[in-house]
Amino acid sequence: MNLDFSFLDWSVLSSFVLKGLIFSVQLTLIAMVGGILLGTVLALMRLSGKKWLVIPAAFYVNTLRSIPLVMVILWFFLLIPLLIGQPMGAELSAMITFTVFEAAYFSEIMRAGIQSVPKGQVNAGYAVGMTYGQTMQLIVLPQAFRNMLPVLMTQTIILFQDTSLVYAIGAYDLLKGFEVAGKNFNRPVETYLVAAVVYFVICFSLSMLVRRLQKKIAIIR
Repeated sequence: MNLDFSFLDWSVLSSFVLKGLIFSVQLTLIAMVGGILLGTVLALMRLSGKKWLVIPAAFYVNTLRSIPLVMVILWFFLLIPLLIGQPMGAELSAMITFTVFEAAYFSEIMRAGIQSVPKGQVNAGYAVGMTYGQTMQLIVLPQAFRNMLPVLMTQTIILFQDTSLVYAIGAYDLLKGFEVAGKNFNRPVETYLVAAVVYFVICFSLSMLVRRLQKKIAIIR
């Protein structure tokens, strides 16, 4: 079998692939920001020491971490329209699903980051009259976020890779763009090979940035 990549010029990439790349990046950023915010709330609930907060947060995190992402994608896409009585669309469904799912993973990262801050600093906050919320907001969370930034970025890279799973509900992501191009030019092997290279280049480049960031944070410490 002869491989021919000559058809993959800029016009093809801009017509089929660029739209998918934009959505994949948007989905990654939205799920990252939403996941970190929701994950931080879940982490604080688990560390609160109050059972009525700890139990539901632990159930949420452990349940979602035990279910394959593609199943969660399908559940949200198929079940939520039945509950609300109207279709939601593949793109919106994917954004909600990834935010909810990734929050479980970001929660564990944030919990580890919060626990990495010395308890003496927390006690110092209480000693000067700060409340639990003020201590977390002004002392603990800024340090925890800095400590966990490389791990958060690594999880974001994994999140970008996982966006390819939205094929299950027909959303037009980066992989879907290559797939459509391959079908239109009857060159599926070539397009999937190029897609693999593109994913590798993006993820490897981001991994190198994370390593540099990790070294800088180590120097600051």
